[in-house]
Amino acid sequence: MKNLKYKGFFAIIGVILILLGGIIILNDSKNLDVSKDMQKPDDTIQNLGDISYFGNAVNDFAFKIFRKIYEEDKPNVFISPYSIFTALAMTYEGAKDVTAEQMADVLGITQDNESFHEYVQGLYNFLNYNKEYNISTANALWIQENYPILEEYKDLILTYYRGDSTDLDFSNPELAAEIINSWIEDKTNNLIQELISPADIDPLYTALVLTNAIYFKGTWQIQFAEKNTTERPFEISEQEHIDAKTMSLVNTQDQFNYTENEVMQILQLKYTGDEICMNIFLPKEGYDLSDIIRTLNHKSYDELISSMSKTELDIYLPKFTIKTPLYTLNDHLKALGMPKAFEPYADFSGMTGFIDLYISKVLHKAYVQINEEGTEAAAATAVIMVRNSVNGDDADPRIVFDADHPFFFTIHHKKTGTILFMGSVDDPSD
Repeated sequence: MKNLKYKGFFAIIGVILILLGGIIILNDSKNLDVSKDMQKPDDTIQNLGDISYFGNAVNDFAFKIFRKIYEEDKPNVFISPYSIFTALAMTYEGAKDVTAEQMADVLGITQDNESFHEYVQGLYNFLNYNKEYNISTANALWIQENYPILEEYKDLILTYYRGDSTDLDFSNPELAAEIINSWIEDKTNNLIQELISPADIDPLYTALVLTNAIYFKGTWQIQFAEKNTTERPFEISEQEHIDAKTMSLVNTQDQFNYTENEVMQILQLKYTGDEICMNIFLPKEGYDLSDIIRTLNHKSYDELISSMSKTELDIYLPKFTIKTPLYTLNDHLKALGMPKAFEPYADFSGMTGFIDLYISKVLHKAYVQINEEGTEAAAATAVIMVRNSVNGDDADPRIVFDADHPFFFTIHHKKTGTILFMGSVDDPSD
């Protein structure tokens, strides 16, 4: 009987150990699921090919918002649609009901979309961990001290957007603006300064500021020799001409991706690393820059880029620097179809659990410099949220791409097709 008791006792111990082993295995598998967010950046980058179609959402938004800005703020417009889109996407993650529906329509994405979140993570990892480029992006939440932003919302932003949360005292607008602007300057190599002024922060009602910053410095695969840069005429309009410092690559055997149609010539200049490139859209005689900007959308853009082929050609491209004024995007975004987000009692209850926040301002600044060596560009976006108050045959044998008149350009990530920056140059000397 004693042996039977011992056998029974050891049998029970065995069952317990088996159960504990199962629990450990289950926990390990859960940990593996969670660690998907912490996988090596290169692993996520490889997955971008399967979800590259989200670049269409960014690009569709890019052309829509650029047209709105160009209509009012030309000449020399420059933005990062990726930055604006990302800041708004973080805001959209907390939207509900009609507010969410309108934002989804403008941004072209849906909430709780695992594939989109993989795209966000993958592109973030590429931009921050790719050793071929000097490129980076960063996201952040700035929260009024003791304001009850939901932990699940903060976790979502941290997990998918790598956006840290920082408590600030918005009752001191000068200090709060200084802290946020210092973060933006640090993330953009000091190219974007004073994005937010103390006047943008309401000491009583500002509850949350969402920020994105992006920086890029790339070297041309085929560089322009500085000795070949000369003063050449640039036609701002039929009535106005200026002399512009113009780089050139002439009579070389180098080949560049190129295509054209009745309206424009399109040239692609690659940066070292072959993952990021600049595309330049030059109007042909009889057409102007507005014809290109009015007709381009993400579909026609993709078709033009995919129709390119290796071509020998002579290139003339002016050097230029664009340091944009502060863009306030409220009216542009309302016109695109998301007015509810700017109205008191908009529904951002996914952030706080209550209908108590709406967007006060969406601010954007950008910078780009093009020279013989390559390109340096940066941009930053801030979404400021406040609490509701109580109330043919003659062609030359060799093609010439002569950007001696206004042109449009993009800088994009090739694997996903995502446009990181875009701009128009009406006056390279401005």
